[in-house]
Amino acid sequence: MSNHQISEIKLQEYYKVSLELVKQCGPLFLEGFLKPKTDYDVKSAFYDLVTVYDQQIEATLTAGLLKAFPESRIIGEEALDGSLDQAELTDDPTWIIDPIDGTNNFVRKIPHCCISVGLAINKELMAGIIYNPATNELYSSRKGQGAFLNGQPISVASKVVTIQQAVVGYEMSLIVVAKGRDQNVKRLFKLGSNATAIRSLGSAALTLCYIATGRCDAYHVENLKPWDLAAGAIILTEAGGRIYHTSGGKFEVMQPDCVCACTEELAQNVIQLIKEADRITEYTFQ
Repeated sequence: MSNHQISEIKLQEYYKVSLELVKQCGPLFLEGFLKPKTDYDVKSAFYDLVTVYDQQIEATLTAGLLKAFPESRIIGEEALDGSLDQAELTDDPTWIIDPIDGTNNFVRKIPHCCISVGLAINKELMAGIIYNPATNELYSSRKGQGAFLNGQPISVASKVVTIQQAVVGYEMSLIVVAKGRDQNVKRLFKLGSNATAIRSLGSAALTLCYIATGRCDAYHVENLKPWDLAAGAIILTEAGGRIYHTSGGKFEVMQPDCVCACTEELAQNVIQLIKEADRITEYTFQ
């Protein structure tokens, strides 16, 4: 199938069914989160963890979505397990699933973790749901209909336009990866030298939602996967925020290097500082 013509009624059905399925996974998420100790396995690297709850939540969502919408495709973190090159975004309705974004936080009982489900049709993000049962926060959006937190409309509360006024999200833990380490250090140095504060929360999905609600103002991240950002990207933009590729070009969910911000001016400020950071040869304030 290609060039799907999706009516608002059909999109609403996709949204409603997926929202209920995500809610149904809340008790399973909490079962693992509230355990005194949550066992885990290591995937491709020592910092890349997976629990039975990741696997069970993704299986539940996948089964429910394919039963309701057999025309769908699935791009899921655990099913692909490092084989992203096997995933292709087509025009078909495609669910992009992260069963637990922030598994390290989940294992350690830090309440910055969530279930994330995005929907793309004709290669365009059309809906997103992010649910953090640990804090009972359910973010949702669908194209052209705005963004919501627990059913109440949200819009970017912050109107910050310069980084000197901004609280900026940056995943400092990415420095553990040798490839790109120097680049991350330079960018963190440049942004941290100019921002009001830096926050590293361990969940890309939630950080985009936090920009949408004014808890932070900007975010930069690279080398993540589509399921880390798909749902958050549409929630943020439907709330009035901005998301770009790091270069300043269009954000592409299958190559989700990004700069996000509450305002256009702040987004451009961050993009410019990243370009300056990439030219740094010595770590002195510039």
